Amino acid sequence: MSFEVGEAVRTSSANPAGHNRLPRYLRGKRGRVVALRGFFPLADLRAEGRGDVAEMLYTVAFDAAEIWDTSAEPHETIHADLWESYLALC
Repeated sequence: MSFEVGEAVRTSSANPAGHNRLPRYLRGKRGRVVALRGFFPLADLRAEGRGDVAEMLYTVAFDAAEIWDTSAEPHETIHADLWESYLALC
């Protein structure tokens, strides 16, 4: 599945063993795709020695309140570059 700029997505809530580039604080959170970055090797597979398997990378914007609830600064946004396999449509 590929995503378009403006689409609402949710990050995976999985906690896989081994290397993973999805920060824990972003797991299971809702955001919006703001940019398509192109295909890049998925670091998770590279760390497992499975080669350079390219996957689409997206910039996703998260409202700070989605991440830090009431302790978030008002009107702040967090951006993260995330691989496609970390995302699903909301």
